[in-house]
Amino acid sequence: MGARGGLNADDLGGGMTDVTRGLGAIAISVAMASGTLCMGLLPGASRATAETRTAPASARAIAFQSPREVLAWLDTYREEPRVRDVPAAMKAIARLGLLRDPERAGVYLGFFAGVIAANQTEAPDLIAQTFPLPPEDQIIVIRGITDSGLPEWRYLLGRFTERMPARHVHIRGYLAGKRKPLHERELDEGPHVLDAWWGQYFATGRYDPILRILPALAWADESENLERLTIGSMALWTLAINASRDKALLDFLRAESYRQPKAIAAVVRKIVTAAETFETHKLRKEALDKITRRKAKGPPKKRGWAWWSEAAGTAVALGCVVAGATGQVAFGLPCVVGGALTSATTRYLRLEEQRKR
Repeated sequence: MGARGGLNADDLGGGMTDVTRGLGAIAISVAMASGTLCMGLLPGASRATAETRTAPASARAIAFQSPREVLAWLDTYREEPRVRDVPAAMKAIARLGLLRDPERAGVYLGFFAGVIAANQTEAPDLIAQTFPLPPEDQIIVIRGITDSGLPEWRYLLGRFTERMPARHVHIRGYLAGKRKPLHERELDEGPHVLDAWWGQYFATGRYDPILRILPALAWADESENLERLTIGSMALWTLAINASRDKALLDFLRAESYRQPKAIAAVVRKIVTAAETFETHKLRKEALDKITRRKAKGPPKKRGWAWWSEAAGTAVALGCVVAGATGQVAFGLPCVVGGALTSATTRYLRLEEQRKR
């Protein structure tokens, strides 16, 4: 068991005006203009109720007609988990085409993984009821299992392999260790990793996913690596926006401001202050200024603009999800991790690059 009730890799086995504000949770997420183990409650880190472990019974039909409705449901789930509704919700997410780009579907993939993790005994039934799914949408099952962190995730994946014949190569990659589950991925691999951890938080209300995000705050003042600066800014912005709408999360971050390493603790205190005073816009401006200054040094060396384009659209749901929590934002699509901040910055940097050619 990791420090402060969080889980480490061994414990686990093996992220436009109104939309921008709501999106904040994964909002600076991208460029700035843009669980876990569920066995039992994490000491001092879980708000999930006993209902989370209620048997799924039979999946009922959910008439989601738009991504907006999906996000509204996702946003309130952790307050009153209705596990039996999850399979239908996953089918609705697939039907609406929200899983076709795994790099932008992080929040949904993370959410299903969190539900599976929080319902270990019922996991096989939950997964079975999620079928049938088109091959291109079966990523929700694959990632839901692999990213759950359950000790038996390989067994579960093998158990459902025959129901996904078109994805055998993809599945073998995980079983052979050639593909990494979420808890083995680095945050600087892309915004979709950050989105996935937020998805797990929305599914469980537990704070281990938050503890996974906090290390990225060390990059909030990065002076050389634009990619890490952006990821660090995403983490800072999404934490601040979510905490301003979620008192329990705010209290948790306040406590972490005394327990994290010095450099990270300083950023956490800044987040807490901004959330308490509802002055998160100051963090946004500060982050944008840093990215602009770093941009002046030239484009990222490690990745091209394709990465930033992906980043700009990642987590088209988180910020919106958070916005719905208080009913203050008339959110729609898209916008979550990336959101306006990242998209705007990405477009700006690309135009600057084109002008130099």
